[in-house]
Amino acid sequence: MSRVQLALNVADLEASVVFYSKLFGTEPAKRRPGYANFAIATPPLKLVLIEGEPDQATRLDHLGVEVDSTDEVTAATTRLKDAGLATFEENDTSCCYALQDKVWVHGPGKEPWEVYTVKADADQLGKSPALTPGGDACCADRPEDGEAAADPAAVTPATTTATTAATAGCGCGG
Repeated sequence: MSRVQLALNVADLEASVVFYSKLFGTEPAKRRPGYANFAIATPPLKLVLIEGEPDQATRLDHLGVEVDSTDEVTAATTRLKDAGLATFEENDTSCCYALQDKVWVHGPGKEPWEVYTVKADADQLGKSPALTPGGDACCADRPEDGEAAADPAAVTPATTTATTAATAGCGCGG
């Protein structure tokens, strides 16, 4: 089953968990320090809440599509490359308390999208150089603009694979 992912930075994680539990009629599927996610059946949605700064308005962190397998991530990567989009791959990356394989692209407004699969649970929050600079929460320590690994828009389709620990990170889909 595929489902869309919406990751939000929220000022008050506890209040947000209470609100979204009521809104969707379900409790979080995963809770960790500064992090919660909901696996919502109807509508099919992975809602990720990442604790931000106090008094900060809730804002979009990134978007995604969760798929069932690495084969589906690979197929999405091929499809996106064939469509002429710059991709950034992360394999066996520890991200938001999950081991994942994923591919990133950016929309015309620089909004980051990931297609990912969760392979296993993990002990760390993680971060991703694939998210656009300027974000915070789980992805605060990523490289800045101008570093090829951090700017998928600057990466050509011929040079798109990143699988090392230095580029391992977070789409927060776990």
